[in-house]
Amino acid sequence: MKEKKSFLIGPREENIRVDKLLATKLAGYSRARIQRLIEMGLVELSGNVIKGNVKGKVGDKLEIFLPPEEPLKVLPEAIPLEIVYEDDDLLIINKPQGLVVHPAAGNEQGTLVNALLHYYPPIKEVNDQLRPGIVHRLDKDTSGLMVVAKNDPSFKRLAEQLKAYQIKRRYLAIVHGSIAEAGGKIEAPIGRHPGDRKKMAVVNQRGRYALSQYWVKKRFEKYSYLEVGLHTGRTHQIRVHLAYIGHPILGDMVYGTKKKHLGIDTQMLHAFQLGFNHPVKGGWLEFTSPLPHKFQAVLNQLESG
Repeated sequence: MKEKKSFLIGPREENIRVDKLLATKLAGYSRARIQRLIEMGLVELSGNVIKGNVKGKVGDKLEIFLPPEEPLKVLPEAIPLEIVYEDDDLLIINKPQGLVVHPAAGNEQGTLVNALLHYYPPIKEVNDQLRPGIVHRLDKDTSGLMVVAKNDPSFKRLAEQLKAYQIKRRYLAIVHGSIAEAGGKIEAPIGRHPGDRKKMAVVNQRGRYALSQYWVKKRFEKYSYLEVGLHTGRTHQIRVHLAYIGHPILGDMVYGTKKKHLGIDTQMLHAFQLGFNHPVKGGWLEFTSPLPHKFQAVLNQLESG
């Protein structure tokens, strides 16, 4: 059975292509996917099935009929994992840049979850089938440390620490611009971007409280090398906050410039430190990860002038 979504076109939405408008209103739906639904006759404007892309007028009723999603089939895959630490209750993974954490529609293979299901099959019973054991995530192009729970009690207690901001997470980043001050705090609410549902942004209305802190480790003529700490954990928080203060991450093509600088087109952001209380045994655990080769090479390039 198809799910129907309805929207009334407001003054600011007049003369915007229907596919573009729906992409801003439906999380997880790209313009290409919406265009396919239009071709299937599943989009109506004021009761009429539209052909191709049209633009609505104020007061028009826009309706889209969404076919039921087919359940994802997440299968084990023999993908190498760099395991920093393991015991009966948890794993510490050093995730490489380019590895997606969990499957989604159209991206069901080659993820960290596929690798975990192969390495430790019982993890499929922890939390849910699409994110088994995943306590927190890193973006595809962010490398570094993640904690994964191997059983439900560990998952619950680690999730509680995460929610209470008791898990220490520190990152290293290379950003555009030479920052004069020694460091600072960025306190700005984050929510879904009003014009692009795939992005996040600093938004004063409906944004969730977000706080990041940064320290300048080294400054160059056009770039800065930072350590960044998360006090909250919003989606894309570091990337959004640094872009907000005018210092987007080098290689971040979403929140920074789309032009390549230093030949880099993947973001220079690495989760180098992770600390928390052991969810079962108690006691503080803390781990560090060295810079990936690519990140270190860029840093060497900057230091050599």
